[in-house]
Amino acid sequence: MRIRRLLRILWVVIRRRLDRLIPPHAKLPRRLSLMIWLLRCMPVPSQSPSTSLRLALEELGPIFVKFGQLLSTRRDLLSEPLADELQRLQEQVPPFPGQEARAILEMALGAPVSTLFQTFKTEPLASASVAQVHEATLRDGSPVVIKVIRPGIDIIVQEDLKVLYLLADLVNRFSVDGRRLRPVDVVHNYENIISGELNLKLEAANTIRLREYWLDSGKLFVPRVYSEFTRTNVLVMERIQGLTSADIQGLHGRNVNMKVLAHLGVEIFFTQVFEHNFFHADMHPGNVYIDTSDSARPTYIALDCAIIGSLTEEDKDYLAYNLIAFFRRDYREVARLHIESGWVPAETDLQEFEAVIRSVCDPYFQKPISQISFGQVLLALFNTARQFDMEVQPQLVLLQKTLLNIEGMGRQIYPELDLWETAAPFMERWMSERVGFRGLIRQLSEHGPALIEQLPRLPTVALTALQDMASLARISKEQTQVLRALQQDINAERRQRRQSRTGGVLLLAALASLLIPATGYAANEWIIGSSLLGSAGIYWMFVKP
Repeated sequence: MRIRRLLRILWVVIRRRLDRLIPPHAKLPRRLSLMIWLLRCMPVPSQSPSTSLRLALEELGPIFVKFGQLLSTRRDLLSEPLADELQRLQEQVPPFPGQEARAILEMALGAPVSTLFQTFKTEPLASASVAQVHEATLRDGSPVVIKVIRPGIDIIVQEDLKVLYLLADLVNRFSVDGRRLRPVDVVHNYENIISGELNLKLEAANTIRLREYWLDSGKLFVPRVYSEFTRTNVLVMERIQGLTSADIQGLHGRNVNMKVLAHLGVEIFFTQVFEHNFFHADMHPGNVYIDTSDSARPTYIALDCAIIGSLTEEDKDYLAYNLIAFFRRDYREVARLHIESGWVPAETDLQEFEAVIRSVCDPYFQKPISQISFGQVLLALFNTARQFDMEVQPQLVLLQKTLLNIEGMGRQIYPELDLWETAAPFMERWMSERVGFRGLIRQLSEHGPALIEQLPRLPTVALTALQDMASLARISKEQTQVLRALQQDINAERRQRRQSRTGGVLLLAALASLLIPATGYAANEWIIGSSLLGSAGIYWMFVKP
């Protein structure tokens, strides 16, 4: 099956002439260069190389489409035209039969659908590459939706992943330019994401946790998960009512306060990232709905929590300081933070890095601040740092992708959205809680009980530490004395060897002076022989270890 799949991929690559994506100056092995040369004799499609890649991925099926969608978020690795083209990828997946979904549901839950649910619609509500969704009603009348994993999709995913790893390995082995894209790491990242989407128990756990964070907040609603009906391949959730965030006309038709809605989205994002450290990382319009029951105070509804992101405390701090420094146009601080955080190598020249950041970021301030894109700022910073060997962490890429989604959605809802105006008070409040007096109080409140518990042990701990330090000093002194004695022994042994070698050289010279004239050699031959013996002696005495 894999051979057949490889042949199909090869045919698509040839027909779409994807060799055009290989840079002309790329250094390839001789055999591969010959194959590329032969391939370039084939007719050239009318589409651009980027468009041809998108069409090829759509032709190869939903798993490759999903991989292309993930790849489109890696703007730190791709050219802008290629990333824009991949962003246009759409999953056009026909649904599988509803009766088959019913059979999967009964097999997973171990009972007939008629005994578990009051109603079950065999006609799917939505269909995607990994799963499809059906409407149903519980026995108590609660409306729900049931997400069912496609039958056999796990086998297809594993086979396609093997092919993707093979292709990534070829790119990594044969192309210096391709190696810069870290293809194996990209495929590995995709494997983690797709594996998470295939495990609906993981999505259920993420949904439950996100719901707990926002329960009764009046800002973000997360549907209830019915855990008793949830399995690895089946997820049952509360059915929601609302408009998709992309339905701008519908939102206007219901007189929704668009400014409030856009600013609320920004607040939710920053709260998820900096306070909860648990952010929904797939918030495109298809996963974000709007509750318009109160048009003056609309709220968001989050769906599909398969992909969740989080940052380390250090990354959160450095990210916040970076954003604040950027909007203050303190590029030296931005450069310093990148180096201090370890995002770029420690030996990076601070002044050179600052100059490059300034040249990239200053143009953003040529337009009104309401038009400055946070997502594009992060992208510019990451792309600039890449020139200095910055390794972009997966969690930062997820954050950038989410920020671009949130910002794009916010500007679509309310074009005059000033993201910094909304974010600045939040960021300043958050930073004040991290540092200064308020930060100290918070740290004490969090860690105070543990510190108080340790107070009675402090004298013992201090005494033990002093004893350990004294012991270490004594051991260090003893080791120094041993090393000094060992060095003296080594030096004495070297002197003895040198004396032995000197004696050997003198002995050789004496033998030469006695033997060579006696054997009747000419004077010049005697001189040459003595020189050779002398050279051997010098080598033996001074060079040979």
